[in-house]
Amino acid sequence: MRKPASGATLVLGGSGFLGAHVVMAAIARAGEEPQVYSASRQPHVALTGSAARTVPFDALRADSVEALFEELSPRRVVLCTALAKISDCEAYPELARALNVELPRRVASACAASGARLVTVSTDLVFGGGAPRAGGYGESDPPAPVSHYGRTKMEGEVAVLEACGNALVVRVPLLFGPSGGRGLGASDSLLAAIARGERPRLCTDEWRTPLSVVEAAAALCELLDTQHAGRLHVAGRHRITRYDLGLWMLRAKGLSAECVEPVGSAELGQGALRPPDACLDARRARSILSSPLTGAGETVDSACCV
Repeated sequence: MRKPASGATLVLGGSGFLGAHVVMAAIARAGEEPQVYSASRQPHVALTGSAARTVPFDALRADSVEALFEELSPRRVVLCTALAKISDCEAYPELARALNVELPRRVASACAASGARLVTVSTDLVFGGGAPRAGGYGESDPPAPVSHYGRTKMEGEVAVLEACGNALVVRVPLLFGPSGGRGLGASDSLLAAIARGERPRLCTDEWRTPLSVVEAAAALCELLDTQHAGRLHVAGRHRITRYDLGLWMLRAKGLSAECVEPVGSAELGQGALRPPDACLDARRARSILSSPLTGAGETVDSACCV
């Protein structure tokens, strides 16, 4: 096993909603470490500024992972790259498999060969097909995804842990928080739709354990410096519906509840793809982390939206 030549932290998918915040959190923790790299197909620096070096990364190119590791020799890697929209995964199943299963396998293999520490991001949507768990799903509960997105993320978890036994797979929930004006995440996408004159329809019967993207990113970077392996749930404290989450976001911005329409999932025609309950039990993560894992209603308003 080759020892990494540098202390660099590499964030794959660093231009995405979560990835950009992971880059910022990695910079904040770096101290005297030499470099943080943000790798993505279309680098975006609105959130990360100039403290991170952006590098081009085409996840679909056959040798892209190996070439990146050869160039950068990272010591720590966070994999955020994914095809994460449920509708996109249904429309482009092979692309979903390439990004959510095969890419994680390739990254994990590269980390195993180089000795780099790997934390890879998965989702609460690997659950939902079975009966809801009181207190949320734990790490040992069997996955039961209802969408192609959930299935590919579940298979990606297996691929990572088979290729790199000391990797950590972190399942995260619905994330909210600032996206640098890009309309990404649960809060900015909602506010962007309202700004366009729309009245978003939010489910009253879809339960999640949402978390601030800022807190999720801080937790991922803290976990890079641990030896924990396997699977871990990083989520907010509160079981809440998409509608109630939306109301909290509106209150944080001084907007009326009339800006959104409460509906049942059946009315949206997405019941087959969106589980009624995908809440996570994050007690184990809270026992490990010093980073807070609060949730909607607890975090300060600035963590909700800008």
